[in-house]
Amino acid sequence: MSGAGAGRPHAGPSETAVAIAVRREALVGDHTVRGAEFGRAYAALIDDWLVSLTPDDDRFAVVAVGGYGRRELAPWSDLDVLLVHDRRPDIAGVADGLWYPVWDAGFRLDHSVRTLREALDVADRDLRAALGLLDARFVAGDEQLAARLADQARSQWTRHLKRWLPAVEAAVESRHGRYGPVAFVLEPDVKEGAGGLRDATVVRALATASPAVALGPAFADALASLLDVRVGLQRVHGRGDDRLLLESQDAVAALLGSGSADDLVRHVAAAARTVSWHLGDALRAVRSTLAGPGRRTASGSDVVLGRGIVLRDGEIAVNAEVVPAADPGVVLAVAAHAAYDGFPIARATLARLGDEAPPLDGPWTDEQRGALVALLDAGDASIEVFETLDQYNLVTRILPEWRTVRNRPQRNAFHRFTIDRHLVECAARAARLSRRVARPDLLLVAAWLHDLGKGSPGDHVAVGEELVRTIATRMGFVAADVETLAVLVRLHLLLPSIATSRDLDDPATIEAVASAVGTVEVLELLAALTEADSQATGDTAWTPWKASLVETLVTRVRAALGGEQRPVRPPPPPSDRDLAARAAGDLLVEGSDRSLVVAAPDRPRLFSRVVGVLGLSGQDVRAARARTTDDGVAISEFEFEPAFGEPPDWARFEADLRRALRGAIAIDARLGERAARYARLHRPSAAAPPETRVIVDNDASPDATFVEVRTADRIGVLYGITRTFADLQLDIRHAKVATMGHEVVDSFYLVTEEGGKVVDPDLVRELEAAIRFTLDRLA
Repeated sequence: MSGAGAGRPHAGPSETAVAIAVRREALVGDHTVRGAEFGRAYAALIDDWLVSLTPDDDRFAVVAVGGYGRRELAPWSDLDVLLVHDRRPDIAGVADGLWYPVWDAGFRLDHSVRTLREALDVADRDLRAALGLLDARFVAGDEQLAARLADQARSQWTRHLKRWLPAVEAAVESRHGRYGPVAFVLEPDVKEGAGGLRDATVVRALATASPAVALGPAFADALASLLDVRVGLQRVHGRGDDRLLLESQDAVAALLGSGSADDLVRHVAAAARTVSWHLGDALRAVRSTLAGPGRRTASGSDVVLGRGIVLRDGEIAVNAEVVPAADPGVVLAVAAHAAYDGFPIARATLARLGDEAPPLDGPWTDEQRGALVALLDAGDASIEVFETLDQYNLVTRILPEWRTVRNRPQRNAFHRFTIDRHLVECAARAARLSRRVARPDLLLVAAWLHDLGKGSPGDHVAVGEELVRTIATRMGFVAADVETLAVLVRLHLLLPSIATSRDLDDPATIEAVASAVGTVEVLELLAALTEADSQATGDTAWTPWKASLVETLVTRVRAALGGEQRPVRPPPPPSDRDLAARAAGDLLVEGSDRSLVVAAPDRPRLFSRVVGVLGLSGQDVRAARARTTDDGVAISEFEFEPAFGEPPDWARFEADLRRALRGAIAIDARLGERAARYARLHRPSAAAPPETRVIVDNDASPDATFVEVRTADRIGVLYGITRTFADLQLDIRHAKVATMGHEVVDSFYLVTEEGGKVVDPDLVRELEAAIRFTLDRLA
């Protein structure tokens, strides 16, 4: 016997039923009893009543399951009750004596009558029944029978978790698709939505079966908050509705003493995001556990990812010798590896960083700024990492101004995310567009910061512009880049506003926009930021019509600005003469922990061999400049990062470089060996790798061919490119190499052996093909 609904016709509710209904109404009306406390009090009221209705006998038990079993009832919750029995022939009469009084009193009842075996068999086939029995709690009757049911149900769930996991994930995905996220919709369903109470139940079910799922105080606090809101909104609505409706948010906030409706929604968003994060973490932990023991690498040892950062058993971890209090940038470095390499951050590492990491209040180093760009450049993969950092209050250590927008709602149907999540989503979408612009680092940072002013009083654009000037300066951007970031924030609404409201055929419109943006570089950054911002806002914010209008505007403004202009080769700085003098016709090597200067008479393959020997010594080049003085001295400057935490031995480096210049070191073979060793990581990259682009331009300089190469950063990239130039007998007059996140943007000014541009079409095609072939081999 099972079902829900009204009972048979009867003369009317009994005095006991009336009394229980009155007591329930009194409890619902007592607004001092809230949330979890209300649930416990309500469950105790029902417990006492069911005990009074249950015959004093054995071979059956009244068992509370689901929310009633957990004592998490809201004012209009269904009562989930199972009558389990040991094959009693008169069980139908016992059931009637329970169900009809409950219906008489006006309670909604979800009931079933089963033997112990029947209950377990149903739970082995039906996910809802299986989850409900995990919360089985004895109420009346045979306590030992109820205990056997609860123990066997939990044991059965644990044994069959691997079989159940796909069904759990499918049910979660389906429910999230129907109800949306609690944190990011205007009228969230706090029970069924993503991050709601139903998800919390799934998390606890996974924790029941797997010790890999850890639930701490943050989860308990989030659960308590959602229970508080659910009880409050049902009191305000006067019915069993779990949606926090717009028209009732002020009343619910007042009832709960939460301040304004915005404060309430912010509180709910924070709780839901905590539950969502715990659900994702729990599913990942269970999948990992069920897959078997974690592997480190083929050799069983940690894989070194950076200074003190390793891949250990499938997780990003920091070694014991790392002192977060002395290295504020370690949070960004760990986050960048987690996002780009697709591995979770170890719980112990998160706890250490949460306890010990200080604010990154600057000035930032180039390495720290590069780690931020790498994190943002990971695209969609960075979103989960930011959510993880947020759970441990680490985003505000990176950017203290983040506090003003954290979980702050945007009260219109246009925006689907809170301000902080919108900024992260915008940066993720900007990462997809970063190959369109000359400075992807500026695009990514602008996307991450552009709406930060919404957290403070006043016009958010003006406030945001001032904030970004302060923040960008603290991050160590040069003055020109700070100004570009400020302009992007100031103008981030310009293009869609003009495109959708002005006459694009009017020259005055185009001239006004051209005057505002100033340069093609800023225009292209602004166009990409506009698209990313719109896509991150909502489905209706970037339509084909709007995209077409913005594209038309950008095309006409670019023409008005004179088309794309690349920088000409700057003159050598005066210090080059000093370096050439100290080299005195020989090799000069001057290195420090993070930088290197090499000066030597210019010769074929010089630059590529310096790069190759740097790679062999375990250094990853992050930036480089090369030029040749008028008297034939080649000067190369490098900024690098030790790939395995070891600083260079400069005496050995110089000796190896001299051997390499004599052709006595097989750089290609040895770099290939290093790449193979590093490949043991087998990174399932969470971020889409940058596509390779090769641009050959003979109009950028009056006396050299400009070549720009963009590709994913990996071992041997710079060496392979420059060796290709040497193979084609092309000389590097000037070079600028930059690593932006996990993409390299390398620019070269090349001349032929005769000192002229590369104008032969066949040679240009050969150059492009050779670069692509070299990079494809490294992929």
